[in-house]
Amino acid sequence: MIEQLTREAIALLHQLISKQSFSSEEDETALLIMQWFSTHNIKFDSSQHNVWVKNKYFDASKPTILLNSHHDTVMPNKGYTRDPFQPEIINGKLYGLGSNDAGGCLVSLMALFTFYYEHQNLNYNLIIVASAEEESSGQNGLNSVLPLLPTIDVAIVGEPTLMQLAVAEKGLLVLDCTAHGKAGHAAHGLGENSIYNAMDAIDWFRNYEFANVSETLGKIKMTVTQIIAGSQHNVIPAECNFVVDIRITDAYSNNEVLEIVKEHVKVEVKERSLRLNSSSIPIDHPLVKSGIALGRTTYGSPTLSDQAVLTCPSLKLGPGDSLRSHTADEFIFVKEIEEGIKLYIEILNGVL
Repeated sequence: MIEQLTREAIALLHQLISKQSFSSEEDETALLIMQWFSTHNIKFDSSQHNVWVKNKYFDASKPTILLNSHHDTVMPNKGYTRDPFQPEIINGKLYGLGSNDAGGCLVSLMALFTFYYEHQNLNYNLIIVASAEEESSGQNGLNSVLPLLPTIDVAIVGEPTLMQLAVAEKGLLVLDCTAHGKAGHAAHGLGENSIYNAMDAIDWFRNYEFANVSETLGKIKMTVTQIIAGSQHNVIPAECNFVVDIRITDAYSNNEVLEIVKEHVKVEVKERSLRLNSSSIPIDHPLVKSGIALGRTTYGSPTLSDQAVLTCPSLKLGPGDSLRSHTADEFIFVKEIEEGIKLYIEILNGVL
C-alpha cells in the first residue's frame, strides 16, 4: 500500500505543479486535492481553497494531531530557465514551481493520512488540512479553518526540512516606523531633519540585544529593510518612514517585543500584525521522541510557516530542502518524497 500511495502522491505533485496556484488563486489545485480524497472514498470539507478531512474513526474523547501543508506558491522569479508549470523529472529531480515548497510535503502528508484513514483504535485522531494563502500569510488560509475544526492538541506542519525535526520556529513582527521632524530649506539649515531622528532609532534596532535568548532559536534578529524620505535635494524632510523586520524566538511573544521597542525608540511605531508568533514543541513530546528514535535530529527553524497561526505545540517536518524554496528552477528529489512518506508513517507509528 505504501508503494502505491507513493506513486499516486508523485503523480499528484506533477498535476499540482502544472496548475497556477499563487496565494488566493488556488482554486485549481484545491480541486485536484479534493479529487484525491474522492478517489480514495474519503469525505472532505472545503472553504476558500482550504481542504480538510478527519480520519474515519474520529473519536472526540481522544487527542488530535493536525497534519498541515499548503498548496499555494509564490510567483516564479525572473531567474527561471525552465517553464515553472512544466513538471519534469531529470536525474531524479522533479522540477517545477512549488515542488519543494511545499508540494512534496503536502502530497507526502496526504499519503500518510490516507494510509492511516481506515485504521481503528488509534491513540490519536488525525485531521489533515491542505491550506491556502500560506505564502502571503493571508486571512483566508489555515487561520480561517482552525475555528471550524475540533480542538487540536499537536500539529505536524509540512515544510521542507530534509525530514529533520524543526522543534521551534521563529515568529515574525513587521513594524512600520515614522520619524517626524520639521521641513526647512537645506541651504539655511533650519528645520528638524526627520532622517537624523530616524537614524537614532535605526541605530537602536541595529544594536539592541534582548535579555532572553532561546535555547533552540538563539537571539531575536531585528533588521531595517526599507527607508523612504525626502521629496527633493534642497528640502529638509519632515517625515522619514522605515520598515523593520523582526524574527522573534520562543523567549518572547510578539506583544512583549512590541512593548520593548516602544519603550526605547522615539519614533511612531505601528505593527502590521501580532498573530505570527514563534512556535515550538517540547523535546520530550512523543512525536519528537519517535523521530529521534528513527535517527532524526532536532533544530530551530528561522523561516516562517503556518505554524505561526497555531497555539498548540507543533513540529515542522517534511521532505525537501528549505534552501531550495523560492529559488529559480525549483526542484525536489523524487527519492526525498519516497523516503519522506515512509518516515512520516514510521514516526506516527511510534505514537499511534
